[in-house]
Amino acid sequence: MNVEKYHGTGNDFFVIDASEPVADRRALAIELCDSDDGLAVGERTGADGVLFLALEDGYASPRVVMTLVQPDGSTAPMCGNGARCAAAWAAERTAAETVMVDTQAGTRRATIDDAGVTVEMGEASFAPDAVPLAGDDPLLDRLVEDLSVTAVDTGVPHAVAFVDDVAAVDLDALAPPVRHADRFPRGANVTLASPREEGFDQRTYERGVEGETRSCGTGAVAIAAVARELGLTERDAIPVHPPGGRLDVRFTERGAALAGPTEREFAGSVSTASSPVVEGGTDGAAGD
Repeated sequence: MNVEKYHGTGNDFFVIDASEPVADRRALAIELCDSDDGLAVGERTGADGVLFLALEDGYASPRVVMTLVQPDGSTAPMCGNGARCAAAWAAERTAAETVMVDTQAGTRRATIDDAGVTVEMGEASFAPDAVPLAGDDPLLDRLVEDLSVTAVDTGVPHAVAFVDDVAAVDLDALAPPVRHADRFPRGANVTLASPREEGFDQRTYERGVEGETRSCGTGAVAIAAVARELGLTERDAIPVHPPGGRLDVRFTERGAALAGPTEREFAGSVSTASSPVVEGGTDGAAGD
């Protein structure tokens, strides 16, 4: 089948047109995303998920329906960098500067220009039923396992912890107990932040990936929202620096917006009869 690969600041996804006949999306995502047995592209193997995208005609702005299947076979209701990659994919096919991205968390408006892709992420919520949380009270800078976290929903749940230096933390050891804590009945992404001269550094352990990713868009928004909620900043524009690059979070009366570059790594075809093999791949770029 035809397949492309995109990434947003290192958060990488295989992209498949939803019109492609796929008997078992879950099995395909597990196979393609596996870091040991998955499809190799350059120096990197696997991916953080598979985006199945359906482009719909007949709207004032092109509309793309996004389904993200994660490496463990689960689906995620929202993904900030995934939505930005979906918008870049749709813009390449339509030459549009504005794209509406339909996700399980709602419709998000994205704009595309030479600097990259900006997607409107909506309002972050600290309400227990939105995150969701067990119990009736918000979780604001409270100890869960060995991390003091704040729980926020930015399309998916995040447990955000501010530390002195994200690089000094053993995330693989600290994150899983919080990710599976009883306070989070549906689990949570665990996101660390530390202040820097401009904005915050970021590391995120993502549920569904069950490991650290090089970037997480909903996590960047979560850091910015929690920083404002806890009084750590009053800025409306907050740079966030995951390992894969820089993301910019901006707050307006419409909620948060997430901006950053995207890149199309290749386009080709894939056979999954045994191990995934790419044929006829070509490099390219989008929105970067």
